Amino acid sequence: MTDRDRKLQWSLLFLRLTVFLVVFMWTIDKFINPKHAGKVYEKFYHIAGIESVAMYAIGAIEIVILLLFLVGYQKKYTYGAVLILHAVSTFSSFKQYLAPFDGHNLLFFAAWPMLAACFTLFLLRDQDKMLSVS
Repeated sequence: MTDRDRKLQWSLLFLRLTVFLVVFMWTIDKFINPKHAGKVYEKFYHIAGIESVAMYAIGAIEIVILLLFLVGYQKKYTYGAVLILHAVSTFSSFKQYLAPFDGHNLLFFAAWPMLAACFTLFLLRDQDKMLSVS
């Protein structure tokens, strides 16, 4: 393995771990505070009235996807699913980007480099081999 390959492996692993951490925290919110998660779904995805049980089910599905993503299993599907989940989240916040200095809207811009990280992981999934099962 060349020095360049080693650097790429470490970079992709770090991206995978940190993307996992962020999405995992958003997923845990569905279990700890399902009412808050329901408000997020209502405001950003225009899906109202999600009950706690449904939010737990959504969270459980996300946890499975995220754990498979974390270990690098079926990368085409798990990395793709994380990319799609984050892309939907990023694009659904469009109004916040138009008023960056209102309230906490400036924080929404952090979604863009994370979207780039998800996209990079998806594109380079075959090279992401460090601590990966496939």
